[in-house]
Amino acid sequence: MTETVLVSPKFQVVIPKAVREALNIQPGQKIQVIPYQNRIELIPIWPLKKARGFLKGIDTHINREEDRL
Repeated sequence: MTETVLVSPKFQVVIPKAVREALNIQPGQKIQVIPYQNRIELIPIWPLKKARGFLKGIDTHINREEDRL
């Protein structure tokens, strides 16, 4: 999905509707802005409540050294 946006005189941009819907971005949601290799990356920040349980079922067993038990 490629979209083009226009930067306003106040340096604002509108996230296209298709992108907002695909990522479920809501009004008032925070987005991290990262400059990276001549481009701008926008990363949605999700509330911690939404992250609850995302590691469910992950194998937490790891081999440890004897002095680390």
